[in-house]
Amino acid sequence: MRPETIALHAGYDCDPATKAVAVPIYQTVAYSFDSAAHGAALFDLEVDGFRYTRIGNPTSAVLERRLAELEGGVDALVVSSGQSAMYYTVLNLIEPGRNLVSVPQLYGTTHTLFAHILPRYGIKVKFGSSDRPEELESLIDGNTRALFCETVGNPAGNICDLEALAAIAQRARIPLVVDNTVPTPILMRPIEYGADIVVHSLTKFLGGHGTTLGGAVIDSGRFRWEQLGMRYPMFTEPDPSYHGLIYTRHYGEKAFLGRMRSVFQRTMGAVLSPFNAFLLMQGVETVALRVERHVENARRVAEFLRADARVDSVSYVGFPDNPYYPLCQKYLGGRACSLLTFAIRGGYDAGTRFYDALKLFKRLVNLGDAKSLACHPASTTHRQMSPEEQRQAGIGPETIRLSVGIEHIDDIIADLDQALAAATRPQVRQAVTT
Repeated sequence: MRPETIALHAGYDCDPATKAVAVPIYQTVAYSFDSAAHGAALFDLEVDGFRYTRIGNPTSAVLERRLAELEGGVDALVVSSGQSAMYYTVLNLIEPGRNLVSVPQLYGTTHTLFAHILPRYGIKVKFGSSDRPEELESLIDGNTRALFCETVGNPAGNICDLEALAAIAQRARIPLVVDNTVPTPILMRPIEYGADIVVHSLTKFLGGHGTTLGGAVIDSGRFRWEQLGMRYPMFTEPDPSYHGLIYTRHYGEKAFLGRMRSVFQRTMGAVLSPFNAFLLMQGVETVALRVERHVENARRVAEFLRADARVDSVSYVGFPDNPYYPLCQKYLGGRACSLLTFAIRGGYDAGTRFYDALKLFKRLVNLGDAKSLACHPASTTHRQMSPEEQRQAGIGPETIRLSVGIEHIDDIIADLDQALAAATRPQVRQAVTT
């Protein structure tokens, strides 16, 4: 099935008890056992079934199967937020004393996790000064356990060369982990280009309505943990915290998420509620239609801004002179994402006047909503970063990030036009009286 069909049907036909076509919300904490032996068999993973919603839930399970099929993976795990998904992924892969190599163009909170939180637990993150594959390869050493990138950077809008990065990861015998939140599997399926593990903030485009937090991790099932036991012993040696279970032996190609669910989800508990899983599935059902409108509206906005003398620069990969334009053609089929940044003539002060004058665009730090959103990254999402770190992430003090929504394009452009007028109008200084 094509992605548009998968988004509506994968993982569920109808409820076997009631024949309900909509996925039921199993708003329960626990599930009864037929007997003591049945309970023991469930906890020993000898039989399939549900034990406790912190470990798994029927509503969430449908969402997991749907996301796995959308991305072309073998398994998925949904959690309470995109940041939980990122944190669990790193902890599941990298032991203290080892390191992760990452591109510098990152969502601000991911950068904070990598640069400040993980080092406290003995995990070092080595940042490239760019997303050039050859530079990232030069940072990999004998202690590197993963290579990370955002397929489309937030807010930089850069597009990573996934095939080149996958080749580097294969040579180094480490997994390529990617955050595919911005393009979604409607515009890009990273596993098809060699990614091993895909992370999502479901809060953004897949949920699509700005109502529900959620995160997901999808496993391609292709990385051979069993062949690298010395490097990834957590998958190939008995786990004393789970009655000596060997994950590769029990789960096979699903070992990565089998361990994440058994070790981190079970003991740390960043659980997606069944109701949130239900709400996110409503967004997934319409994501293909929304992305189509997002992409077209963003193209029209980028063209309007670029033609306007009040605008200093526009970063939009759909323009042929953008350095990422060839990668946009290769990986996105020429459909540039609806996330773009620009700078207004007049610098920081003009940028803040523009931001304050917006009426239709909502001023907030989310993206991927059906509504048009605007953000000033330097003062919000990337505020904890130094000016140099902000520059490497693709933003300056004057940068405005737009997440272009699905409203009528004339209304979107009218709002931008009036805000630009307010930002560039000559400022009248008030006389000072004594």
